[in-house]
Amino acid sequence: MLYVSQMSEYQPNLSSDKPDSSKLFKLLPASLKGLLTVVFLAWVLELIDRFLPGNGLDSLGIEPRTITGLIGIPMMPFLHGDFGHLASNTVPFLILGWIVLKAERENFLVASVVIILLSGIGTWLIGRSSIHIGASALIYGYLGYILARAWMERRPLWIATGLIVGIFFGSMLFGMIPGIAGHQISWEGHLCGMIAGAWFGWRKSKKLRITRASELPELKDIDDLLSS
Repeated sequence: MLYVSQMSEYQPNLSSDKPDSSKLFKLLPASLKGLLTVVFLAWVLELIDRFLPGNGLDSLGIEPRTITGLIGIPMMPFLHGDFGHLASNTVPFLILGWIVLKAERENFLVASVVIILLSGIGTWLIGRSSIHIGASALIYGYLGYILARAWMERRPLWIATGLIVGIFFGSMLFGMIPGIAGHQISWEGHLCGMIAGAWFGWRKSKKLRITRASELPELKDIDDLLSS
C-alpha cells in the first residue's frame, strides 16, 4: 500500500555441502533477477532510512503541488513508511510485476517508467497535502495493465490470468476509494496508478490488434478469388 507520508571476523565456508547463494541467484531467470534487484534496492534504502533523523528519505516523496515535491515522482516507488509497509508491497510487486514483464518482455522497463511517471504526476496534481510514498502506485499500475489486457485480448490465457489475478488481488480495488482506503493510505496514488497501467495495457492490446489484422489475408480478395 502507499503511505501518505556487529561485525565479525570473516571465515571462509569450507563445506561444499552448503548451497552457494551466488550460484542459486545465477540459476534464476533473468526476468526474476531484475525484479529481485529492485526489491533488494528498496529494502536497502529502507534500512538506511531507519538511521536517518526526522523523516529521512521519506521526505523525498511526492508532496502535491509543490516544486520540491516533483522529485518524489521517480522516488516514490522506492520509499516506504516502515518495513511492514515495504513487506506488504514486496509480494504483489513480484507477482504482478513478473506477469507484466512476461507480457511486455523488452518493453517492461518502458511500461514501468510510464506507469511511475503518469501515476506520480497524477498524485502530484490531485493528492492531499502530505507526503506520498510507496510502490503501490506502480503495483496498482501492474494490476490495471493485467486487467485491461485480459478485457481487451479476450484470449484464454489472458482471461485465465485476469480471473486468477482478480481472485487474489481484487480486494486491492477498495484501496482506490476515499474513506475505505484509510486516512494514511494514498488512494490518489492507487487510483492514478490503476489508470496509468490500464491505459498502457489498453494501448498495447490495441496495437497488437492492428498488427494481427494487418497480417491476416484480405477476406474480400479471397472471396473474389473463389467466386471467379
